[in-house]
Amino acid sequence: MSSPATLSWLSIVRIGLVQTALGAVVVLCTATINRVMIVELALLAMIPAVLIGLYHGFQLLRPKWGHGADQGRARTPWIIGGMAVLAAGTVGAAAANAWMETAFWPGLFLGVFSFAAVGLGLGASATNLLAMLAAHVAPERKTAAGSLVWILMIAGLAASGITIGQVLDPYSGERLVTVAAAIAVIAILLTVVALIGVERRALDTQPEQPRRQGSFAQAARDVWQDRQARLFTLFVFVAMLAYNTQDLILEPYGGHVFGMTVGQSTALGGTMHAGALIGMIIVFAMGLITGARFTRTFMITGCIGSGICLLALAMGGLSAETWPLTVNVMALGFCNGVFAVAAIGMMMGLASTGTRQGSAAREGTRMGVFGAAQSMGFALGAAFGAAALDVLRSQLPDLAQAYGAVFAFEGVLFLIAAVLARIAAGAVSQQAAQPALSIPAE
Repeated sequence: MSSPATLSWLSIVRIGLVQTALGAVVVLCTATINRVMIVELALLAMIPAVLIGLYHGFQLLRPKWGHGADQGRARTPWIIGGMAVLAAGTVGAAAANAWMETAFWPGLFLGVFSFAAVGLGLGASATNLLAMLAAHVAPERKTAAGSLVWILMIAGLAASGITIGQVLDPYSGERLVTVAAAIAVIAILLTVVALIGVERRALDTQPEQPRRQGSFAQAARDVWQDRQARLFTLFVFVAMLAYNTQDLILEPYGGHVFGMTVGQSTALGGTMHAGALIGMIIVFAMGLITGARFTRTFMITGCIGSGICLLALAMGGLSAETWPLTVNVMALGFCNGVFAVAAIGMMMGLASTGTRQGSAAREGTRMGVFGAAQSMGFALGAAFGAAALDVLRSQLPDLAQAYGAVFAFEGVLFLIAAVLARIAAGAVSQQAAQPALSIPAE
């Protein structure tokens, strides 16, 4: 039975637009600024990897923020405030990048604080956004809502990556700061406009609920004692470790091995996100018809497909003149999208397991734990990929071989994640299963 506080599909789409804004801002730090540091500034790949690892490290506080969301009612100020901090951090990161061209150490110092702000802002905003969905979306809509919001985030990544690629050539530090500032302002305005009245209307239709009691430590223990949540958290960590090993080196790969410009390699990242978007839309559409029946299959198939595409990417650099890099990257993004939407669907179901079982709901804490596992996988994957590339570049005579070895390892790691997906999905399928999804009339 639906909750009396049910967000309409229009409200869910509006919340998804905030996720679009988050993706549009974050892509600057994880893709464009990373590539500029490695290629244009000729810095070791470990430098942007450490900075991005710092931003992921601050997101380990997500369970704490999720617990706070469980205890309170108003999450909108946290989302808007988090977006403002994220936007300011991104502009600061762009300024730091430009500063490093003439004064490396002061620029790096600014970069440390800016990437920390990015992590704090993203964690606070994204965690409370998911907690809002978990608290105010009817049970039969949770899987579809989570998938839709994730799709809109990927749309933001793709649109931002392709747009930046068009306006950033010819590259200059000043142009990068201008582009970052423009995107930051648009993201903040979109967030404020999208959220106006959404949570208030949901709260007005929901009877006053008692505040969650108990410490954060107790809430975290309660979640971790759930075997299904624990196994799924392990899968999320390994899958994200596999996924993000290539994130910091894909665009430099395009620049070093395939001779792409900054704009072209940024557009390549946008192409990957576009492929992910197509995969997500297909799985989402099938989910509306079949429910969660094929969630496990999509998770495993997506991981296997991602592994195969990465092995192909590793071989492609050996024949860069003829290799269809764009097609390869599009296929990789598609497979990533298939497994990601399936994982998000299962995640949203698990986040409300406590509610369905009649115990105290821990939606925010559970989403925080899953988000922290994702961030740990992202950070360690980025650091490992960059460090491995630096080592291999010094040991191997050819750049294509160095990049290829990292991509090949990542492909094997994705195949391992497929095995873990089978184990984790088998444990949680009963909890995550939902009736076939439908879109009720508003």
